Amino acid sequence: MAVTDFDKTLPSIRLLQNWIKQKATVEFKLVTGDFITGKVFWQDSNCVCILDGDNEQITVWKLAIAYMKLRCEGVIERGLVPRDPNADAAHFGS
Repeated sequence: MAVTDFDKTLPSIRLLQNWIKQKATVEFKLVTGDFITGKVFWQDSNCVCILDGDNEQITVWKLAIAYMKLRCEGVIERGLVPRDPNADAAHFGS
């Protein structure tokens, strides 16, 4: 493997590649405590480039990332909390 290559069998590399293909919005927390949210534009063995909301490219060293997670805006968790608490309350008494 050349010095510039990265191991595409690693789950974190594959995950980032999938997010690039999906153009998914991802949240990165840096070890400094700062947050960056945007779409992953590219990655190499050392860095990740993120497009923020203004389409500005932010290049972050992978060693500076504490965690990264997919942003699922607009997703409703079904079955956990009724949308109208009063609507289901009538069924408990019968």
